[in-house]
Amino acid sequence: MSFLKKLFPKKEAPINTYADFWNWFQQHEKAYFNAVKTGGTRVEKDLFDKLSPKLQELKAGLFLVAGMYDEHTAELIITPDGIIKNIVFAEEIVQAAPVIEGWKFTALKPALDLPDMRIKLEGYVFDKDHLSFYSNDSILYPDEIDITISYQDYKKEDETTIINGTYIFLDNTLGELNSITTIDNLTVQGLPQTKQELIPIEKLKDFLIWRQKEFLEKYDGHRHDTENDNYAGLEAQMPNGWPLIAVVNSTLLEWDAKASHPWILHFDIAYDGQGRNGLPDNDTYQLMAVFEEAVMNELKDFEGYLNIARETANNKRTVYFACKDFRKPSKVLHRLIREYYGKLNISYDVFKDKYWQSLNKFISN
Repeated sequence: MSFLKKLFPKKEAPINTYADFWNWFQQHEKAYFNAVKTGGTRVEKDLFDKLSPKLQELKAGLFLVAGMYDEHTAELIITPDGIIKNIVFAEEIVQAAPVIEGWKFTALKPALDLPDMRIKLEGYVFDKDHLSFYSNDSILYPDEIDITISYQDYKKEDETTIINGTYIFLDNTLGELNSITTIDNLTVQGLPQTKQELIPIEKLKDFLIWRQKEFLEKYDGHRHDTENDNYAGLEAQMPNGWPLIAVVNSTLLEWDAKASHPWILHFDIAYDGQGRNGLPDNDTYQLMAVFEEAVMNELKDFEGYLNIARETANNKRTVYFACKDFRKPSKVLHRLIREYYGKLNISYDVFKDKYWQSLNKFISN
């Protein structure tokens, strides 16, 4: 009988909930702790190779970082690796973690309080002696935080390495959450050719805190009720001759407080428009409308979620929302996509766009 068990091992239970994940972790936590304590290849072989698939089973797009927090405590960090729509799931998984002696669980890579932070990557050094910054201020987009990082030993041929090293440095000095949600635009380059005043990189954190505080005070409490808004129907022709049909909230596109809803949620619904010039059949059209209504029922305008536009063309419908935050839209779309699995082919993303520049295509020149 034992021989048959080896041939046909018991199938493991799927990881469907946060509790499932942490129950699995607790069953193996001593081996995981020893792997982190030992370090080296043991962390990859005995922790990441075994736990990462379970994490991906629970929520794809999350990753693990591990190390010793102190002599007696191992730290496990769950990170979305810069993907905004996955931040909330890393946070929730950690919030659901049980208390386990010898372990510290952290959502997103934290800021390290090291005055002399130094990162080494492929022969390049990233520290306060090599990095500085300046702010690109715009009259058209005054609320955008547009930063240029100057690297002292910049070489065009090693641009990718220098950009990656700079981002790693920022993650460690600002913390991953601030690094990917506070800065609107970031450019990495060599020392400026003009007499641009450079600011020491160690002052970047305080600069961002000041700018973010100023922004929140300016737009706190801004909401918009779309009940009496005007809508416009738009039609255009694709390069292949197929039609493009769009419906936009023209009132919102002229709104002077766009930056109060700085996060853009857009979701795509792919369908088969063969024989219909890239447009959906009636059943698909109706089902897409039901899905969009389900989203709107949870993302309400007066709570800070504005349905701005949708366009249908070339075997795809895309819907755009402007949002006060990124966490709730991420959760709502993730859940509804699972509910409609097998009925609609849906994907989504969330990104920061304070002035809705990604929607300029809907504005007539």
